[in-house]
Amino acid sequence: MKIFLDTADLNEIRRAADAGLIDGITTNPSLVAKVAKGDVTDMYREICEAVDGPVSLEVVAITRDDMISEGKKLAAIHENAVVKVPLTEDGLKACRALRAEGIRVNVTLCFSVSQAHLAAKAGASFISPFVGRIDDVSGEGMQLIHQIRQVYDNYGFATEILAASIRHPMHVVEAMLIGADCCTIPSKVLWQLSKHPLTDKGLEAFLDDWNAAGTAI
Repeated sequence: MKIFLDTADLNEIRRAADAGLIDGITTNPSLVAKVAKGDVTDMYREICEAVDGPVSLEVVAITRDDMISEGKKLAAIHENAVVKVPLTEDGLKACRALRAEGIRVNVTLCFSVSQAHLAAKAGASFISPFVGRIDDVSGEGMQLIHQIRQVYDNYGFATEILAASIRHPMHVVEAMLIGADCCTIPSKVLWQLSKHPLTDKGLEAFLDDWNAAGTAI
């Protein structure tokens, strides 16, 4: 499963990219607003250059024509850019138009199987179901990932399932077991994936034994 980092923070992106742990980036207006103001074109370009993979850049327009216009500008920033549009009627129409021009599109804010089906029919490169937000309202976010996987496999859709709104490591593990194509996660969750108390305990024991023996390399 591909791992994307869900952030617009260049320091976090470079840290993960330097470790070779991520396959792409997703951003959204809320994440961008935390680290930038005004024209963000240069920042988007830096993010795209920091990773060897897709970088989702979200439109803030809400009408079809405006989304298409803004999407073209975002796609022109860098070859890694993927245009992110909301799962609305206008967003689906914009998705179809952008894909017709060879521009990759991530359809976001997906909360149902029927929405995911329509996004795939519109030619979406990625669909982003929001797992954590469904859990927040007493739903089962991972069940949605499972259902979308089944539908896409049933009908041979090429759209990649990008599990989003990930809150903790078990969300990532469940996404892998279900067969999501990608998972976008905050930096905190990425580094939590590498942690296990038995690893720390084992390393401590090895070093204690080594030092007690007075051995050297």
